[in-house]
Amino acid sequence: MFQNLFSFEGRIRRTEYGISFIIYAICYLVIISIIPGGSAVSMVAFLGFIPLLWFFWSQGAKRCHDLGKSGWFQIIPFYFIALLFFDGEAGENQYGDNPKGIGASFDPADYQSPFSPPQSQSTESYSETKE
Repeated sequence: MFQNLFSFEGRIRRTEYGISFIIYAICYLVIISIIPGGSAVSMVAFLGFIPLLWFFWSQGAKRCHDLGKSGWFQIIPFYFIALLFFDGEAGENQYGDNPKGIGASFDPADYQSPFSPPQSQSTESYSETKE
């Protein structure tokens, strides 16, 4: 979670987008409360909007990608509600793997049962050491 915060590539889950939305709202309120001062601090606070907006737009684009849409869909009014509540596409899409891991291909050769003996030890050597 929260890898490549400022990148517009990839996919993220609803949880990460929701937390990003809350972080954005809190930072926005802090910056707005500083700006009315009219001092040099308010100008620096105003410059804080640039990375804040970049962060929010990049997270929104990745969430759009999870739904199988272009990142430009986030400029549709009230589309953020869909980003918060709609489930992403299962499996891999053109924007990358599913962040939940659902729909990923399963290769039985990679699976090792926790109840089977280790691969490096044969059953013959196990019975010899037991006697």
